[in-house]
Parts: sequence; structure tokens; C-alpha cells
Amino acid sequence: MTTAIVVVSHSAQLAQGLCEVAAQMAPDVLLRPAGGTDDGRIGTSFDKLLTAVGELTADGGDGVVVLTDLGSATMTAESVLEMVDDERVLLADAPLVEGTVAAAVAAQGGAGPEEVRRAAEEAALSFAAAQRSGPAEPARGGEVLERVLQLRNPLGLHARPAAQLARLVSGFDAHVEVDGVDGASVLALIGLGLSGGATMTVRASGPQAEHALDAVAQVVDEGFGEA
Repeated sequence: MTTAIVVVSHSAQLAQGLCEVAAQMAPDVLLRPAGGTDDGRIGTSFDKLLTAVGELTADGGDGVVVLTDLGSATMTAESVLEMVDDERVLLADAPLVEGTVAAAVAAQGGAGPEEVRRAAEEAALSFAAAQRSGPAEPARGGEVLERVLQLRNPLGLHARPAAQLARLVSGFDAHVEVDGVDGASVLALIGLGLSGGATMTVRASGPQAEHALDAVAQVVDEGFGEA
């Protein structure tokens, strides 16, 4: 089982669309939209959120992380969490779009509720880091291995390949950077804005550095299944 995610927005369409986008990067994660009022207007619904959380906790998963868009949505979420009174249900103080994407990718990788919430809350920082990317020191000591790879898929490192790459490198006992940003951060990778045909420098250190680079080189050469 994985950590589930509920997206609370004043707009039902926004919540539904965001869940659809996140599902492309985290196909095994349960994502539930809870947007709009009960009668279809702009706003939030206590009952919609309570029902979504209730269904997901009843499934026996690891837990639920709730993300909200604006102040009143957060107040609604806080009221629901108080009523549910389940330590497995957590509210993330995170930007809705970036936070949902980061949370979904973390949950897809098997992270528990606390880790998923943390991934959501760190999402804005991860994206900002990509905007000022540059050479960075490896997180671990030892030899640093490097390869320069060319993106073969037409759209480059867009959301789905970025999520695939982030999940891949997080499975190795190694610190991996792509053009100076954390290779395990989907938002940092997206923020690089690498299009099809672009080259990227991948650096890795740690016990499984070479294996990580081999795996990255393989998925890039295969065009992330899109070439």
C-alpha cells in the first residue's frame, strides 16, 4: 500500500485536473479530488473532504496527505482532520500544484505520510533551486563520476520523464545530480527546462554511483519510452 493524497481546491475542475496530472507521474498512488462546493459552486466542502479521507483511510493504506489551495480550504481541512482524529492523516503546508506533484512522486516511491508531507512542503524550494542551478558539491564523499547524456525523446525532460528519473535515482545508494540539481527531485528536474536534443551532465557519488549512472544512461538512451 502507498500513501494516498487528497487535493482540496475551491475549483472542482482544478482539483480533478491536478489529480489527473499527478497520476501520470504516480500511477500507483490513490489521488482524490475534493474541489468546489456540494452544489457545484466555487468554494470548499467539508463533506466532500470528509468522504474522501474516510474512503482512503478505510482502504487500509499507509496514510493520507491533504493539500489545499487557499486559506478557507485549509480551514476546512483542519476541521476535517480534527473530526477524523487519525494520526495517519496529515495536512501539508505546501503550494498546491508543485506540492501535489512532489507528494505524488514521493508516495509512488513508497514514502510514508510524514515523508510525503515533507516532500510537498519542500517542493517550492526544490523548484527554486533549479532556477539558480550550478555546480554543486556531492552529498557524499568519495569519487564523483560524470557522464554527459543527450535527451532523445522529443519533449525532453518534461513532467513524466522527470518523475521517472527521480524515482529511478532515489532507488540507489548514491547521490545523483543533473546539471547541478538533485536528481531525486522531480520539480528541480522539471525546472531545468531541458528540451529534446539537449545534453545534460549527470554526476554521481556514493557506493552505487556507477550503477546509478548506468541506469540513467539506459532510460535516457531509450527516450523514457517516448522516443
